[in-house]
Amino acid sequence: MYHRARIAHALSGRDSSIGCLLVALAVAGCASPPPSAAVDNAAPGGASGSASAAGNASGATAGSGGQSGAGQAAGGGSKVDGGGGGGGQSGQSAAAGATSGEAGTGGGGTAGSAGSGGGPAAPELVTSAANAYWTTSGQVTMLTGGDPDLKIDETTKYQRWDGFGGCFNEMGWDALSVVSSEIPRAMKLLFDATEGANFNYGRLPLGASDYSTSWYTLDDTAGDYAMEKFTIDRDKQKLIPFIKAALQAKPDLHLWASPWVVPSWMMDGNQMKSDPQTLGAHALYMARFVEEYAKEGLTIEAIQPQNEPGYARVHWTQALLIDFMKTYLGPTLAERKLATEVWCGTMSKDPEDTNIAKATAMDAEAMKYVKGFGVQWNLQSVVPTLALLAPVMQTEHRCGNYNFESPYWDQSRYDKAKAQNDHLYGEESWQLIRDWIVSGVNSYSAWNMVLDTVGKSLDGWPQNALLVVDRSAKTLTATAAYYAFRHYSRYIAPGATRIGLSGSKDALAFENPDHSIVAEVYNSGGSPKQARLGIGENTYQFEVPAHGWATLRVSR
Repeated sequence: MYHRARIAHALSGRDSSIGCLLVALAVAGCASPPPSAAVDNAAPGGASGSASAAGNASGATAGSGGQSGAGQAAGGGSKVDGGGGGGGQSGQSAAAGATSGEAGTGGGGTAGSAGSGGGPAAPELVTSAANAYWTTSGQVTMLTGGDPDLKIDETTKYQRWDGFGGCFNEMGWDALSVVSSEIPRAMKLLFDATEGANFNYGRLPLGASDYSTSWYTLDDTAGDYAMEKFTIDRDKQKLIPFIKAALQAKPDLHLWASPWVVPSWMMDGNQMKSDPQTLGAHALYMARFVEEYAKEGLTIEAIQPQNEPGYARVHWTQALLIDFMKTYLGPTLAERKLATEVWCGTMSKDPEDTNIAKATAMDAEAMKYVKGFGVQWNLQSVVPTLALLAPVMQTEHRCGNYNFESPYWDQSRYDKAKAQNDHLYGEESWQLIRDWIVSGVNSYSAWNMVLDTVGKSLDGWPQNALLVVDRSAKTLTATAAYYAFRHYSRYIAPGATRIGLSGSKDALAFENPDHSIVAEVYNSGGSPKQARLGIGENTYQFEVPAHGWATLRVSR
């Protein structure tokens, strides 16, 4: 559960954090939080996750006696050369996508097959490039001399990491229905810990989103302040089946929700009504959502009360949204004995939503109920400030195909007819994830996990997805963006800590709960690049493909 994983902010030191926050709000925030500033922040459901739960099994076993010899990678592993050595053959558990080498003889210390007793498992190397995604045949060489160009600093610790996820939407399930036999594979690709992306968070709309098949709310009966006509029957058609299919692959998936729209009778034009009766009814609307989903066996662990208030079809003033959270939503959930947390989200428009988040953080009464912040798109700069007080989730990955300026995007590529879902969007995605992680978020959510190849929203904007369905050919394809996510999410375990890495802005490092080190490296150049990564006294050399990315995991 979200609230059970929280560590630092339940301690008596919270008052000092508030003091630091007040200072931080008065000055410009830095691009990245200071080391150890938010190590104990736990995102919703903040997992203390074991490595095995995250698909990062160390699998270290070794043969007995003698020098280890050349081990040819099998089952999706990488071959490691160099170093010489005693202490026997070493290998790794033969999970899908993990290293599982066959024993070699003699030679210079190459990792071999699994045995018993002895040294660490062979490093795992996975690379992705255009038309060569999730390649596990690359070679890792142990160097005996020279300086690394990338250096891990295990003494510099940044934020705690809690996981990755994506959003369930009706259009995604509608697309999957065209390839219904592929649904189990799609769920495995997204949620499986060893053969997929290991997502552990699932966002869902409370009512319709712009990727529902039409606009709707869960109580359109005017004046139903008691929610007597509230129903989730619409959700049972395409949304709940999507979620339940995901739970087959990830039973401990953490679910959270946010509304895009509210019942029209709660609005005055495009403004949210501010009278106590309406606000009380809206809080009850959200509580009933949690209760009805519970009857379906689905636990909603958190609610973020409005998606993008600065852009939304319903406009909230800053004061009204904060008052709603602290006076209506929080108390209503508590009165009904619901453990569902309130998060201040999902904030997107700057400066309007930035100011809402900052004002919430400074409101002591609001923070009695608000347990975290959800931010996306334009709020990256405020993350270090918010992270001083509570965990921060990046709640919606940029969707690509913009008719406006956006980082890592050439606006001339905009296509009003269909989304690109190409390798360039994969490169964009890798960099966006990196940027948000460096800013200090504790978790990261994709937007649409599944769409068809056109990808048009109800507003007519064609957007990218991680998996795409070709309705004519009846095929399911993992996109480059999917592999950008998977490189991070498959290997960075819930409960990991980001640690220091010097030498390039295109590289990140984490230490997992099992003490393995994971490095993520990107190469924006047009030629393959040799990377030399220093971890302690060891240097590992491996190739990062042109316009591609690599993940190296070293168990210890």
